Amino acid sequence: MFLDHPEGEEAGEGGAGLLPQLAMMIRALMASAVRNTLFLIAGLIFVVIVATAYGQIRLNRWNQPFYDALAHRDFHGFMIQLGVFCIIAGGLLVLNVMQRWLSEMLKLKLREGLVQDLVGEWMKPHRAFRLNRVGPIGVNPDQRMHEDARHLTELSSDLGVQLLQSSILLVTFVDILWRISGSFAFHVDGRDFSIPGYMVWAALIYAGSGSMLSYWVGRGLIRRNADRYQRESELRTTLNRVNEHIDQIERDGDESRMRERILLDLRNVLAAMRRLVTGLAELTWVTAGYGWLTLIAPILVAAPAYFSGNLSFGGLMMAAGAFTQVQSSLRWFVDNFSTIADWRATLLRVADFRRAVVECDAIAPGSVPAPRAEP
Repeated sequence: MFLDHPEGEEAGEGGAGLLPQLAMMIRALMASAVRNTLFLIAGLIFVVIVATAYGQIRLNRWNQPFYDALAHRDFHGFMIQLGVFCIIAGGLLVLNVMQRWLSEMLKLKLREGLVQDLVGEWMKPHRAFRLNRVGPIGVNPDQRMHEDARHLTELSSDLGVQLLQSSILLVTFVDILWRISGSFAFHVDGRDFSIPGYMVWAALIYAGSGSMLSYWVGRGLIRRNADRYQRESELRTTLNRVNEHIDQIERDGDESRMRERILLDLRNVLAAMRRLVTGLAELTWVTAGYGWLTLIAPILVAAPAYFSGNLSFGGLMMAAGAFTQVQSSLRWFVDNFSTIADWRATLLRVADFRRAVVECDAIAPGSVPAPRAEP
């Protein structure tokens, strides 16, 4: 039957590990015609992110004179700091627009290079014919080269730019937070203890605990995402084949059986989506919970230095801002875990497809069955 397709392909079967898959995809992009353009765009993004980090340092320093002016009811100083804010914020706005444009161009060029590579490998003599008969991975190449490739390049660009920005901000603001926090002294059994840069350690513990908890709760999302994409591709393949053979289906009076075939695939998709929804809801308990705690955590951490008289009100706000930047950079994994799981599942599908395309040359021509005649 022309609508038969495998239903038991489990996400992640037969694939190599993450690093070999990444290495293969990077080699493919480095061999593409868009390689130099990718380097140029990536370099410009790096420059813009560094400039943005500098602007955020200036904005963080602005907190102290601005809030000190408020605390002292200094209207003249307050107005001056408003002007300074407008200058800093205006510069950051320009940089944000530039970063967004460059990020979107990176997606475009990544997709161009990846799809050109996949199509080029697929369309080498006899490969498409052989791939269609080597197993489940060759059933829906259109899905892998169109939707999966688009999704992979978009997620790769977004996650890569965010990771780079978080890393630069982390390096920048750790030094600032260390200098602001100084040493936190406390007494135990008549002995004095101090913790140099205690706010930095607090940020590390806060973000680290969130990362570990997110991984523990959400680690199953990679498999669930991959399974959902597989079921979606099966439904899409069935719909396409029904549409291609609609005349024959009508002549044979086969509409009822085809409807059941489509509804079966739809039920598989919905079941996969329900499992994914459950996993996302469980992960939200962690990500949203830490998100709400972040509203007060910086003030709580900086409060001992403030109440001991080592920080002014403006210094408190500056320390809270630096703490927020550090823990936000460290929380990149927490905030993006569901997206990372989605990216990993999509990379698995595209990398497995490319490997299958390349390796199907090893199949002897005589071992490939002749194509079945369509009814």
